[in-house]
Amino acid sequence: MKWLVTGGAGFIGSNFLYYLRGQYPTDQLVCVDKLTYAGNLSTLKGLMSAESPLSAPGFHFYQENICDRDRMFAVFETEKPDVVVHFAAESHVDRSIDAPDVFLKTNVLGTGVLLDACRAFGGIRFHQVSTDEVYGDLPLDRPDLFFTETTPLHTSSPYSASKAGADLLVQAYGRTYGLPVTISRCSNNYGPYQFPEKLIPLMIINALNDRPLPVYGDGLNVRDWLYVWDHCRAIDLIVKHGTTGETYNVGGHNEMRNIDIVRLICRELGKPESLISHVTDRKGHDRRYAIDPAKIGRELGWQPETAFRDGIARTIRWYLDHQDWWQDIISGEYRTYYAKMYGQREEIR
Repeated sequence: MKWLVTGGAGFIGSNFLYYLRGQYPTDQLVCVDKLTYAGNLSTLKGLMSAESPLSAPGFHFYQENICDRDRMFAVFETEKPDVVVHFAAESHVDRSIDAPDVFLKTNVLGTGVLLDACRAFGGIRFHQVSTDEVYGDLPLDRPDLFFTETTPLHTSSPYSASKAGADLLVQAYGRTYGLPVTISRCSNNYGPYQFPEKLIPLMIINALNDRPLPVYGDGLNVRDWLYVWDHCRAIDLIVKHGTTGETYNVGGHNEMRNIDIVRLICRELGKPESLISHVTDRKGHDRRYAIDPAKIGRELGWQPETAFRDGIARTIRWYLDHQDWWQDIISGEYRTYYAKMYGQREEIR
C-alpha cells in the first residue's frame, strides 16, 4: 500500500509517518511538505538514508506547496498513491488572526487541489485531518456537554473557519463526485516533535531555561488532550475500516485547564510557579473544548490508551532527551537543514 501524507514534516504528520513505518514496514510512504516555519525536515531523519535522503527505500519526500496544482498533480502522477492522509495546514490561531489570507489559501484552496488530484487519478481514498475547533467552544459550567459529530459548526477564529471550510469541501466532493472521503476531528494533541510555539513544548522549553511562562488570561481555558500516538492509531483505523463519507471525533478523555498543565510542568521540572506570567488573552479565545469519541469507539473499537499523567511525563522526557532538536528550532538553524543536507533535491525528479 502506498500512503501520501501531506504535512509530514510537521508534528502530527511526522508521528503518523513513524507510526506507519512501525505498523506496516513494507508499505510505501510519500511525504509532501512545504517546509514552512513549522515543518522540520530533520524530524524525518529516522525515515531517510544517508545515501539518498529524499528517496530512501520505502520513503520519498517532496518539498511542495499543496496550493500549486501543477506540482501536486505531477507528484500524484509519479507516485500513484492508494490513500492520501491530509495533515498539511496552517494551524496556529494567533497567526491566523494576524494573517487570515494565508490560512484560507492553504487550508481551503490547498485542500481543493488535493481533492481534484484524487479525482483525476482514479478516485483515490482521501482522509481529512481536522480539529475540534470547528465546533466553537463549550461553557465551563456545563461539564456534561461534549462535541459530537452532529454538533453544528461554530467557528471562532480564521484558523477554525478555514478548517471548517475545508471539511465542507471534503464532504461536498464525497457527495458530488463519489470520492471516497472521511474526516476526523481531534482534540489537542501533544507528544514528540511538536513545534515550540504550542502550549506544552513552549512551557517545557521556557521552564528549562528559567524564562517566563506566558499564560493567556486567567488560564482557566479547558482543553481535551490527546497523546499523538493514540491519534495516529485512530486515523489508521478510520482509513482502513471507517465508513466512507463519515466524520469521526477523536478525543482523549483528558480535560485539563491550561494553568494546571503549566503548574504540572513546573512540578515535573522542579521549577517555581513564580515563572508563570499571565498575559493579555487571545482574541475570541474559546473557553472549553471537549470531545465525545463514542462513535469511533462504537464503530471501530478505538479508545485512547494514554492517560494524561503518563503522556505528559513521556513528553517531558522526550524534550529533555532531544534538546538539540528544539534548540535548532529556537536558534533558527533548522531552517537551513534542508539546504545544507539535501541540496540535491532536483536529482530525484
